[in-house]
Amino acid sequence: MSKNLQEFRAYREKMNARILAADNLEIKRFFNLDTAAYRDGALNAKTKELLGLVASAVLRCNDCIAYHMVRCAEEGVTDAEFHETLSIALVVGGSITIPHLRYAFEMLDEIRSQSNE
Repeated sequence: MSKNLQEFRAYREKMNARILAADNLEIKRFFNLDTAAYRDGALNAKTKELLGLVASAVLRCNDCIAYHMVRCAEEGVTDAEFHETLSIALVVGGSITIPHLRYAFEMLDEIRSQSNE
């Protein structure tokens, strides 16, 4: 696993634990809602993660892009599916999303190299 992806995962886990340790009911409810929203339902988890990836790219949140790229890979998303999904994000978000597409492709390369180790 590359340092960039390792650092992201470690930081996310550390800070989520810190946030949840504050024991704030509203924050805990939101975290639970976020988790529940991506479970299989009328749409499967894979589709929901791809939708999350589009929203993350359009909203230009690299942390969210990294999270959804990892989750998509865990759900078995192929490179072709990633590429089509990111093309939709580009159409919806416009050229301002290009730097975030670069980041998404960087994450994809890291995820794929990690799976080859």
